[in-house]
Amino acid sequence: MSLAPSARLDEAVPSRYALKVGDIDVLVISDGVLPITAETLATNADRADLAAWLREMFLPPEMIDWPLNVAVVRSGGRTVLIDSGLGTEFPGFPRAGQLAMRLVAAGIDPSSVTDVVLTHLHMDHIGGLLVEGLRGRLREDLQVHLASAEAEFWQAPDFSRTVMPEPIPEVLRTTATRFLDVYRGQLRPFETEHEVAPGVRICRTGGHTPGHSIVRLESGGERLTFAGDAVFQPGFENPDWYNGFEHDPEESARVRVRLLKELAASGEQLVATHLPFPSVCHVAVAGNAFRFVPAVWDY
Repeated sequence: MSLAPSARLDEAVPSRYALKVGDIDVLVISDGVLPITAETLATNADRADLAAWLREMFLPPEMIDWPLNVAVVRSGGRTVLIDSGLGTEFPGFPRAGQLAMRLVAAGIDPSSVTDVVLTHLHMDHIGGLLVEGLRGRLREDLQVHLASAEAEFWQAPDFSRTVMPEPIPEVLRTTATRFLDVYRGQLRPFETEHEVAPGVRICRTGGHTPGHSIVRLESGGERLTFAGDAVFQPGFENPDWYNGFEHDPEESARVRVRLLKELAASGEQLVATHLPFPSVCHVAVAGNAFRFVPAVWDY
């Protein structure tokens, strides 16, 4: 891991955003952005409908920048890293994989992290933990929490219902296999849900991958959900659009609608991996769909 030059730690563009959920401290960190073909956002949508949505969102028609958000949560004396971004071993994505440098910039010593929660084992969620310099600074008793179904799925992953450009499926498979080999002794699998720290629960949803999970934070009457890849940017207005990375598209859509309905009813805050940084928002009902309502930055 190279952090030189040191001036990189003082970035002109904000890369972290702090908030509190009751007594729980939350820091959303941008791992950067990676390019993705726009059609991957909605593989079952009419081309004209997707093109119209992209225009309305002021997004380019062919390739877009996909944000990558991770979070650090402190509760009850534990420091929990939620996902870890892409890492630095993928030269095709030079603007992602910023987590190691940005943890340092935020004053977070990797050795202070007691737990890692993984929403799933796609490479843009686990790659940061494979960065050599960062991995060597993690504590030996680090606990890595993920759904049992997720670890089992990657023993022989099925990509038959995904729509991803080559060579992404094979890279996903090899990265997940390597991750499980490296961290096997520190894995703490769970079945349906598990409390990692006071008020910090990881809950399996399935859909995006068989073991895809979300993280629910609750303290002092306040709530926030880190939704991982359950919700993408088009998913508010078009929750029935399939993302090309979804291993079970129909179930993913059901999970998305169920979660957005719940968040709209509760009024709690939402953070998700691929929403524009810092992605902190509320969900509102808009007819038969939903509306993304950005939270006002507190500074």
